[in-house]
Amino acid sequence: MTGDKLQATRFELKYLVDAQVALRMREFVRGYLVPDEYSEGKPDYSYHNHSLYLDSDDLCLYWDVLNSNKNRYKLRIRFYDDDPDGPVFFEIKRRMNDAILKKRCAVRRSAVAQLLAGQLPDAEHLFSPSAKSFDAAQEFCHLKESIQATPKTHVAYRREAWMSQEDNSVRVTFDRDVCSVPHFTPDITTAMENFVMPFEPKVILELKFTGRFPNWFRDMVEIFGVMQLGAAKYADGVARLGENRLNPSYFPNEPEDVVEKLLSRRSRKPRQDNETVTS
Repeated sequence: MTGDKLQATRFELKYLVDAQVALRMREFVRGYLVPDEYSEGKPDYSYHNHSLYLDSDDLCLYWDVLNSNKNRYKLRIRFYDDDPDGPVFFEIKRRMNDAILKKRCAVRRSAVAQLLAGQLPDAEHLFSPSAKSFDAAQEFCHLKESIQATPKTHVAYRREAWMSQEDNSVRVTFDRDVCSVPHFTPDITTAMENFVMPFEPKVILELKFTGRFPNWFRDMVEIFGVMQLGAAKYADGVARLGENRLNPSYFPNEPEDVVEKLLSRRSRKPRQDNETVTS
């Protein structure tokens, strides 16, 4: 999975839907979109995503989500299999007001431990060296060092993805079986034990677009009666695991208001269908 059709700037609306509703929505979506290259031909149109999330010891990135800070970011290492010769992707996912901005670069697995230990990125660390990739690697490492971020959790799920046939400017994904487990080393592995499933039995539906909100998105939401909610895989996973499992010295006891903050975060005003977005 070495191709990269990443949209640098886009908008994302999230919903938690019942499994059977998700299957009916798939039939609606296929009237407008086609399976992406990784979903096409797969059982249940699904492939596996894995991410190693980094955070500071006091979990500042996690608390940015719970506190609904408008301008925040996540640091993660995304991978799809256990192939030792395949790339992993260092990713920065920023939220700037309502927009989602992403940067990423393909990194050699053999270089992950060195880079997480503080070594500066070099061309030999990158899977396909380029100015864009080098810039993303440098920014990832700079942000990591600025908050002393280290691996905290491994998040995995099955993704079903549909995209516009022409340019990937419109995308719909269904994420199932989201799992989260503490992970404190630079080891890249798909193995997981004693995980939690923060959204089970729900499916995370994401509507993604780079320009005008598609009218058929509005129609689909109204037809199936789904409500826009927050569903942050990293933050919800940490909340379900418990902050004290990730760093007992900072969090000897569980904060009492975590659940309340999660519930309040899961209620956002839906974007109006006539709003235009400039990317």
